[in-house]
Amino acid sequence: MENRQFNPGDIVQHFKREFEHEGNQYLYEIVGLAHHSETDENLMVYRALYGEGKMCARPVEMFYSEVDRSKYPDVKQKFRFEKYEGEVL
Repeated sequence: MENRQFNPGDIVQHFKREFEHEGNQYLYEIVGLAHHSETDENLMVYRALYGEGKMCARPVEMFYSEVDRSKYPDVKQKFRFEKYEGEVL
């Protein structure tokens, strides 16, 4: 995993935004890091900027991982989530 870091308030995009998006589809706001008290796992907590604004969490390693090129060979984005620099509607 490259040394990349997202901070609370950062807006990130999931790589699937390349395939289809309307408005803020596949855009998320970073809430912060959480610690799973039973597994000792670090989790990234983030909130969808579309739909009902669902709050999600996934293991930090998975959040920062590269896109699986065997499943998605044509994706331009290198990582599963990357910082979004565009306009949030």
